[in-house]
Amino acid sequence: MVLLVALAAAVLASLAVGTRAIPPAEVLQILLGNDTGANASVINDLRVPRTLIGLVAGAALGVSGALIQAVTRNPLADPGILGVNAGAAFAMAIGTGLAGVTGSFGTLALAYAGAFGASVLVYAIGSLGADGGSPVRLILAGVALGAVLAGITSAIVLTDRARFAGMTAWQSGSLLDRDVGLLTWAGPLVLLGLGVALAIGSSLNAIALGDDLASALGARVVRTRVFAVLAVMLLAGSATALAGPISFVGLMVPHAVRWIVGPDQRWIIAHSVLAAPVLLLLADVAGRVVMPPGELPAGIVTALIGAPVLIVLVRRRRASEL
Repeated sequence: MVLLVALAAAVLASLAVGTRAIPPAEVLQILLGNDTGANASVINDLRVPRTLIGLVAGAALGVSGALIQAVTRNPLADPGILGVNAGAAFAMAIGTGLAGVTGSFGTLALAYAGAFGASVLVYAIGSLGADGGSPVRLILAGVALGAVLAGITSAIVLTDRARFAGMTAWQSGSLLDRDVGLLTWAGPLVLLGLGVALAIGSSLNAIALGDDLASALGARVVRTRVFAVLAVMLLAGSATALAGPISFVGLMVPHAVRWIVGPDQRWIIAHSVLAAPVLLLLADVAGRVVMPPGELPAGIVTALIGAPVLIVLVRRRRASEL
C-alpha cells in the first residue's frame, strides 16, 4: 500500500513538475478531459508520454535487476552485468546509424536482437566447463562482453557525431522526447517478461541455496537460469529501447525491497514492479528542476544517486547476503 501511494505521488509529480509548474488540481482536470488551454498540450503531448515510458521502463529495470541478482547470487549485480544493455545499444548504433533503420518496430527489433545476442553469447561462454553456467562464469563473461560492446559502440558514435547525434542523446538515458509508439510493441513483451519472472520465483528461491541443494529440492537449475536470462532479455531490452541505458535502478531497487520484504524472490519481484518506477520517475523529476531552464537526463541522476549507494552497499557486511 505504501508503494502504491508512493507510485501515485511520483506519477503526479511527473505530470505537474517541470519548467512550467502546473497545479495538481489542474493536472487532474486535464486528465479528465476538461481542457485548460496551453497546459493541456504540455500534459498530453509531453508529460504523459514520458511518464508512461518511465512506468514501463522502471518496472522492467527493477525486475530484471532482481532476476540477475538471484541467478548470479550476486547482490551487487544489475542488468548490465550480463551485457544486455550494451548489446542493445550496440545493435541500435549499427542499425540506426549505419543501416538507416527507423520507426518504432525497427528500433525495438534492433534492441531485442542486440539484447538476445548478448544474452546468448554470455550464457554460452559462461556455460563452458563442467559446472555448466556457474554464477562466477556468467558474471565474468557478461562484464567482459559488455565492456567490449560498449567500447565498440562509443568508437562508432565518435566517428560521425552528426549522424549519431540522436544516438548520443539516447545513450544518456532520458525519458524526454522518446517515441511513445514503442510502448505498443514493448508493453506486451514487458508483461511477458514479468510473467516469466513471477513464474520462476520459487525456483529462484531454491537456487539461492546453491545449485546442488536446489537440484536436491527438485528445482531445474539450468532451465530456471535459461528462463531468467530470457526474461532479463525481454525486460532490459525493452527498457533500453524505451529510455536508453539507465544504470543503478536494477541495483538499488531489489536491495531496498529485499531489506523490507525479506529474501523471498516472489515478493522481491512483485514489489520491484512498483518501487523501480517510483525511483525512475523521481529521478526524472529531479533532473528537470536541478539545472533550470535545462534538464539532466534521468540516467545521469540515477548514476549520481547510485554511486554513493553502491559504496554504502559494498561497505555493509550484509551486502554479501541474498
